[in-house]
Amino acid sequence: MLRLNLEALEILDAIVRKGSFAAAADEVHRVPSAVTYMVKKLEDELGVQLFDRSGHRAKLTEAGQTLLDEGRHLLRAAGDLECRVRRVATGWETELNVALDGLLPMELLHPIVRDFDLLDSGTRLRFSREVLAGMWDALLDHRADLAVGVSGEGPHGGGYATRALGEVDFVFAVAPGHPLAQAKQPLSANQIQQHRVVAMADTSRTLLPRNVGILSGQEIFTVPDIQAKLSAQIAGLGCGYLPRCLAMPYIEAGSLVALTVEEHKEPAVLYAAWRTTGLGRAHKWWINRLSEDRAIGEWLAQYREDATSS
Repeated sequence: MLRLNLEALEILDAIVRKGSFAAAADEVHRVPSAVTYMVKKLEDELGVQLFDRSGHRAKLTEAGQTLLDEGRHLLRAAGDLECRVRRVATGWETELNVALDGLLPMELLHPIVRDFDLLDSGTRLRFSREVLAGMWDALLDHRADLAVGVSGEGPHGGGYATRALGEVDFVFAVAPGHPLAQAKQPLSANQIQQHRVVAMADTSRTLLPRNVGILSGQEIFTVPDIQAKLSAQIAGLGCGYLPRCLAMPYIEAGSLVALTVEEHKEPAVLYAAWRTTGLGRAHKWWINRLSEDRAIGEWLAQYREDATSS
């Protein structure tokens, strides 16, 4: 009789998310051989092949993808049930999932994590990175309980609350050797459109991805996070907007050049956001702590007094 359990689904999910059996084994605290054995045993019991092993990397077959898609629904349901049971008993969640926007350094939350550890709540913290619409999507899809650094409008239908964390200013910057660095300013949209833009990939899975600072017809160099975007622009691989607080040290050092543009990107307010129902004690503690904390706002406000029309 088939024993399709949650552990097997968790391992299958980890393999696909991490990209390899070895990386998945590390996440689920198993040796690689145990993960390989579990997958083979599951394939034998189901009588189907879950992975196509003909290439350099194992890829899910159609049957494997179906099992993973449906299995993820079961994993979410099991996780929700575990949280509800624990919340009824103690008020503390088993796990709190926090999505952090790709613009914000994780170090800004380290003091909050240390304070939370002192509570000895038993709640596990899991952080993930999301970009642009992916932040709201993580809340909508229940990948995250709390989103730190969301911007723009939330999904239709409401059911979310927000609290402002700070405002981020942007500066259009290129490497000193980039052709735009020698162009007449302010730069027109037509001038900018002729050069490749460096953009972070939106991580949304269900909501419509957002394109920020990208002109119609402009060539795009897509990178996974803000540090990759910063380094690509320093290397002269493209142009684009960067958070002023992140770009200014490199502008002052001469690694980047700030340029004035005719249509400047307006500042954006970043928020903490969460669903308004089913809040446990850990969830409420983090919301209150973020409302008191000034680290994110102060980090975003760096160099603001030096802001110009660039």
